[in-house]
Amino acid sequence: MKLPTDLVLVTGAAGWLGSRLVESLVHGLAEHDALRHPQTGLRIRCLLLPGQDAGPLKTLSASIEILTGDLRHPADCARFCSDAQGAMLFHTAGIIHPRRVREFYEINRDGTARLLDAAIQAGVKRAVVVSSNSPCGCNPHPDHLFDELSPYRPYMNYGRSKMEMELAVQQRRDRIETVVIRAPWFYGPNQPPRQTLFFQMIRDGKAPIVGSGNNLRSMAYVDNLCQGLLLAAITERARGQTYWIADQRPYSMNEILNTVERLLETEFGQKCAHQRLRLPGLASEVALVMDWMLQSIGLYHQKIHVLSEMNKTIACSVARAERDLGYRPTVELEEGMRRSLRWCAASGKRL
Repeated sequence: MKLPTDLVLVTGAAGWLGSRLVESLVHGLAEHDALRHPQTGLRIRCLLLPGQDAGPLKTLSASIEILTGDLRHPADCARFCSDAQGAMLFHTAGIIHPRRVREFYEINRDGTARLLDAAIQAGVKRAVVVSSNSPCGCNPHPDHLFDELSPYRPYMNYGRSKMEMELAVQQRRDRIETVVIRAPWFYGPNQPPRQTLFFQMIRDGKAPIVGSGNNLRSMAYVDNLCQGLLLAAITERARGQTYWIADQRPYSMNEILNTVERLLETEFGQKCAHQRLRLPGLASEVALVMDWMLQSIGLYHQKIHVLSEMNKTIACSVARAERDLGYRPTVELEEGMRRSLRWCAASGKRL
């Protein structure tokens, strides 16, 4: 790969996506020709929250610089972007499951605005900013796919915070090159405990299927997503644009759970219950009301929020990214989940 700079800034570098992106910058992406070879002499500056473990990043490369800070503090943003004239910024940091609703806006919207302002002041060349499917909400009917022209219909406060984040990016794109990447539910190595719990629930027959389970979900294998981020950084025509980055096609909830169950049993020696926690579609609608009531008073409950989405179709097209960026998602669900489970086994994560 050839970036137009020898300095890259990465927020959220200890997170699921951020850490995998740093690995891709250090080692390259073997499955994509243009990104196979890492750039020599590349310096990578990583922003971690105070208390996050920097050990795995430090072992990757001596060219990695670790800074600690919080996007809610302007001084931390300024320090992170200092002496970064012409650099490339990858902004992967954000919050999905907070304790309080206000954190969505403090971090996803206001933190991004502060970071971009600091980047503009420092003369950073381009910012590739990770958004979500949530600003567009749920598909209006089961056969619909979101594209880059789909209107905003944000899903709850997370979706609204990401929508307002995107608007903040747009307001600054005359002062810094920007690309917004909308990422759906992603999966793959470096996964957090909530994804490992998901695998355990499938094995134990406790994973919920709400309604028929035929609703579609776009997913992004984490290396496919890193490919999209890197292509957004090196492609001139991406400037000022927004792209959906996901696997080639969406998957039904039944396919997702069945694939993980089959791999657990046939390739990873796990005895599976071959059951599902089957709930009527009404369960998600009740959870949606509860979620709305809790969030209206500033509270957030992760399990209720996730349940509210379980019967929804959330699916997108990656055609524009394929056309503009040369994006080619090389890994699909079965192989991606196989690699996820292999990573769990290699990392000592108990299933």
